[in-house]
Amino acid sequence: MGSLSIWHWLIVLLVVVLIFGTKKLRNLGADLGSAVKGFKEGMKSEGEKAAQSKAEIPPTTGQTIEGEAKKETPKA
Repeated sequence: MGSLSIWHWLIVLLVVVLIFGTKKLRNLGADLGSAVKGFKEGMKSEGEKAAQSKAEIPPTTGQTIEGEAKKETPKA
């Protein structure tokens, strides 16, 4: 009783197609696909940028670590 059977999913799909129509659903799928493709390309280009920035730093150059020093207060 708790899970939905295949018939429930088919009825839901039929209602969605009747409400939105096949053309809007096709456009929605194409938009979703292009968004995922753009996201993957963005992640790929970010990885390439990180690899290039690491390659530009000579291995003999020291790296600076930024931070903030705080004075430790005595515990009572």
